[in-house]
Amino acid sequence: QVQLVESGGGLVQPGGSLRLSCAASGSTFSIYAMGWYRQAPGKQRELVAAITSGGRSKYAESVKGRFTISRDNATNTLYLQMNSLKPEDTAVYYCNRGLYGSWSSLGYDYWGQGAQVTVSS
Repeated sequence: QVQLVESGGGLVQPGGSLRLSCAASGSTFSIYAMGWYRQAPGKQRELVAAITSGGRSKYAESVKGRFTISRDNATNTLYLQMNSLKPEDTAVYYCNRGLYGSWSSLGYDYWGQGAQVTVSS
């Protein structure tokens, strides 16, 4: 059974930084693509950043140059480093595990419980 547990959310001022972590259960973490999604109130969930099993990453245009996704296969942990945060980054952030190694397998069955990120002065 797959379990994904996010941590690291919180309240931060505009221009600040946060790092989200997602701890994944299971011994085959390394073979799956992973992604971070977010959902703001009244909006649809959107893909923020994704990383393949081979380490290739991609980002939403709105976060390029500010956010960095990474993975540590030794500890089954996914990270999202968020810098230069803006009020429009406020949302619940979700970790997602793909069905296999490529980006196209993201957005389906396996989700964490979410971590609230609030950017406000």
